[in-house]
Amino acid sequence: MQLPASPADPTVPRTRPFHWVTTALALAVITGAAALVEPSGATARPGAADSAAPADGHADQEPPEAPAPGPDPEEADYPIDCGPLDVLVTDSVDTDLDGDGQGEAVAVVRCDAGSGTPPSGMYLLTTDGGTTTVAATLVDPAERMTVERLAARDDTVSVRLLGYSSDAVPRCCPDLQRDVDWRWEDGRLALHARRAPNSV
Repeated sequence: MQLPASPADPTVPRTRPFHWVTTALALAVITGAAALVEPSGATARPGAADSAAPADGHADQEPPEAPAPGPDPEEADYPIDCGPLDVLVTDSVDTDLDGDGQGEAVAVVRCDAGSGTPPSGMYLLTTDGGTTTVAATLVDPAERMTVERLAARDDTVSVRLLGYSSDAVPRCCPDLQRDVDWRWEDGRLALHARRAPNSV
């Protein structure tokens, strides 16, 4: 079992009470920035390829081409302060949220600490002129959550968030969890929190 990080550990933001509903609302606010995925004036929407299928149901057309691979998560400059430590990409997935055939990526990162459980950050990545760019922060490390079970399918990104009901809960043992989805709707990512279970 890993020991909780010490208060002086640069990978852990200053602690404050963890309010699950407040955090969910805060996450919902920042997802508007994810509209950067779609260029100005673009009209592509997820599922557009499906809507073009023949009305009679015949599958005589070739399937749509797979989206281009997403940007490399290792090349992104993440807005996370790890002090002297490196930023570690713990998980990533390629996707095409807006259905335009251009791949995006979602990456989960944390500070590469030797002990403790540094909080996770989760970021939407796009490519701008061949450069991997952070288009939106989906989970801010300042919220002191751990991201698990990252998955993407069509226009949806899904994760499980682990959190803490108070500062007294050790970093090793989160006592709250919430499964959430981000879905591409009306040109932006919208947060959908699933029903919260009891403490883990």
